[in-house]
Amino acid sequence: MSGGAGPDGAPRGGFVLYDDSCGFCRRWVPFWGPTLSRHGFGIAPLQSAWVVDAVALPAGELLNDIGLLLPDGRLVRGADVYRHVMRRIWWARPLHLLSVAPGLSRLFDLAYRSFARNRHRFSKACGLPNRPPGGPASPPVP
Repeated sequence: MSGGAGPDGAPRGGFVLYDDSCGFCRRWVPFWGPTLSRHGFGIAPLQSAWVVDAVALPAGELLNDIGLLLPDGRLVRGADVYRHVMRRIWWARPLHLLSVAPGLSRLFDLAYRSFARNRHRFSKACGLPNRPPGGPASPPVP
């Protein structure tokens, strides 16, 4: 059992859910997977059948934002996922404090929304190919 798992083997902090069709997301979320795991989080593509069933969002809305499926079944989405995770990783707490500071909170939300809306463009600009729907899934995280 990893340091981030509960007695049933599920991550204590929940699952960070990412868009596996986005090259940027598919590259960077698994890259941070070991760090997330050490702090009690698992990762899973939003396209996973169990995720689709668990979050019960319309297909057109499912891939709009990063998500965090908490152990109690609640779903945190968007910039609040980063805030939730940063608050639980000691070296990221200063970033969390900035993300919730008056004035900066709104800027953080706007920056997240702009990035999320354009993530496929970032993927292309960085040479990280987007995966077509139905294409091969991400390799498992070591």
